[in-house]
Amino acid sequence: MGRLTARASARSVSAVSLCRKGSGPFRRAAARGLSSVAGAALVAGGLAWAGPAAAQSATTAPAGSSSASWPASSQPAMTTGPGGEIALDAITVVATYTPISTINALAGVSAVRLDQLQEYLPDRTADVFWGMPGVTAIQNGNSTQTSVNIRGLQDFGRVAVIVDGARQNFTQLGHANSAGSFFVEPGLLAGVDVIRGPVSNIYGSGAIGGVVTMRTKDANDILKPGQTWGVEGTGEMGSNGPMGFGSAFGAARVGPNIDLFWGGTYRDQGNYSDGDGNEVPGTANTTWTGIAKATIRPADFHEIKLSALNYDSSYTTSSASVITTPTTSQYGTDITNRTVSASYNYSNPDNNLFDWRSTVYWNQVQQDQVKVAGTNSTVTGNVGNPRSFTIDTVGFDANNTTRFALGPVRNAVTVGGDYFHDDVSNIDRYGFGDGYNPSGTRGVGGAFVQWQANYSTWLEAIGAVRYDSYTLNGNGVSNSGDRFSPKLTIGLTPLTWFTVYGTYAEGYRAPAVTETLVAGAHPPAMPIVTCPDGSIGTFCFLPNASLQPEVGKNKEIGVNLKFDDLLTQGDKLRLKADVYRNDVSDFIELVQFGRTRFGTTAYAQYQNIASARLQGFELESMYDARLWFAGISATVSEGKDTSDNQPLSSIQPDNVATTIGLRSPDQTLSLSLRWQWVAAVTAADLPTNSVYAPTSSFNLVNVYLGYQPSENVRMSLSAENLLNEQYTQYQQFLPSAGLTVRGAVTIRFGGGEVASSKPAALTK
Repeated sequence: MGRLTARASARSVSAVSLCRKGSGPFRRAAARGLSSVAGAALVAGGLAWAGPAAAQSATTAPAGSSSASWPASSQPAMTTGPGGEIALDAITVVATYTPISTINALAGVSAVRLDQLQEYLPDRTADVFWGMPGVTAIQNGNSTQTSVNIRGLQDFGRVAVIVDGARQNFTQLGHANSAGSFFVEPGLLAGVDVIRGPVSNIYGSGAIGGVVTMRTKDANDILKPGQTWGVEGTGEMGSNGPMGFGSAFGAARVGPNIDLFWGGTYRDQGNYSDGDGNEVPGTANTTWTGIAKATIRPADFHEIKLSALNYDSSYTTSSASVITTPTTSQYGTDITNRTVSASYNYSNPDNNLFDWRSTVYWNQVQQDQVKVAGTNSTVTGNVGNPRSFTIDTVGFDANNTTRFALGPVRNAVTVGGDYFHDDVSNIDRYGFGDGYNPSGTRGVGGAFVQWQANYSTWLEAIGAVRYDSYTLNGNGVSNSGDRFSPKLTIGLTPLTWFTVYGTYAEGYRAPAVTETLVAGAHPPAMPIVTCPDGSIGTFCFLPNASLQPEVGKNKEIGVNLKFDDLLTQGDKLRLKADVYRNDVSDFIELVQFGRTRFGTTAYAQYQNIASARLQGFELESMYDARLWFAGISATVSEGKDTSDNQPLSSIQPDNVATTIGLRSPDQTLSLSLRWQWVAAVTAADLPTNSVYAPTSSFNLVNVYLGYQPSENVRMSLSAENLLNEQYTQYQQFLPSAGLTVRGAVTIRFGGGEVASSKPAALTK
């Protein structure tokens, strides 16, 4: 029995929020200068946010390879670089479900791979997305939950987050809580792929902002070629807390057709200090994880993968800073995120009819909280009162790609379908936690067909249509809907180093349980207003059974540039840039209306407003000459509510991120410096009713040193926020950490090696 060629699997979901933010002087000037920014970037020589490891994993596909080969070839393009090593551009399937190098993808796609994660050792999930254009990960210091904002869209599933094929749909709405977040330990991750905009409509309902897919480690990330067993351990210590992290993973190959993988992590973070040296209360947390996988190849080209993941985190959180608001409610919080999945794939390079991928999964996020401090009230309960928020999600997705030629045109047709069911159960008997977050169920499913065609080496076309439907029930209220969403992309490669593409794509987001079902009187129980259910309070939340889904209509133009041997033999230049406009109709917002007899607001209800318009420019680039490397990424964006021309407060500040570094001739030592500038958010950038405060601009400088004395040992040292900048990120209320120094050692060993003429690298 043979072994199945490994395929990347990209599925994972979460949600994130949309408020409002706008243009401002810098933003308007930046918008006028988009063309000059892009031109300057080209002249500067393009560089990548990903930094050194991206270059080491950068593929040099043959010129025009995105067109010259079968679309969705199951094998990545390769080239032999200096010294005989194989250099690969990151291969992704997030754009079309078919493998292609990131630089050849006709979309705004970014990827992070294991070598980059090992280089920079992110302590927080948000750090994984550092410098990624158009993407902001929001993670307040007093919580381990993360929300992702893509091109100004977040919350309630507007960004789909998928971990090992399982959607992450947890939502806890409240004062200063994001309406969509996920929990994942960065030490478990082996790869992250992000596609920006509603251009990947193969991923189902919700992704009008984009898709984030994450893959956790597996046996192939531990075992070197020819090994039958392997063990890897990492120990890390850091200042500013202090903090500590440890991980241990093991893998075994039982014959040629069974791979086993298991392991876990433990992370402990104390309260950190900000740039002014002040301790920030509530920023301590403890997290541990466990993971196990089994991969079985029952016959040639067939693969079955079973996976189980458990995540537990404990911390004390609040909805405001306990320094500025000492009476704010604080909750001792325990989070458990459990995922079980099973996948079956069939991929035979000699079979053009069937290339099958399928996954079934169950995910549960349970958040148990006990109020441990703060003023007693009917909104938050009394000290000692418990509450819980739980979501169970079950789902599947399946798709198949068929390849064929019609004359000179090479075609790949992918047909698939998916479905997930959310069961939300929230309990707060002492406060209003389950008022903000009603219980209910939602089922969302759909099917799609995608056609990808290549003619010669210069023309590529991708056409797709997706059908979505949903049903939602709870508290005597129900809602349902369906829609067809089209997509068309045309890519032209007139020169071997230059590709230009244009895309029109639509996305469809079904209303969330909270948006549709939230109901009842807002505490305290004062006779100011009487709600339809008979309850009394300061104002009434009203359910909305007629709430319509949101529809995103994205227009995008982008360029991909790739050069090899540009300045010296073996060097590489990669650059991706795009401009976009996403018009979201039937945009859903919480609307207040009516007046009580005291002149105060009487009702609040999620309603469809006219539309929101989001637009911007993105740049991502990298140059690598082996002995030195440099990169730059940039984001300029703006958005407004077209019904009143108010800015959208979910638009993140403009930013520029750069990386520059050196490597020793034998590639065992690397030194890199990363700098990021983030623009200020002024009052002019925010709507009049914004819940977010303006923030100042800031600059961050990080330095990383990596040393690999042997194939099985790697040592790392880093100094983050080297200049001890005092800053608070937009949409967060706690200042970020000041100077933090960390050191880590990774050791790997194994057995059963097959004789090789060249030692295997530490990471596969």
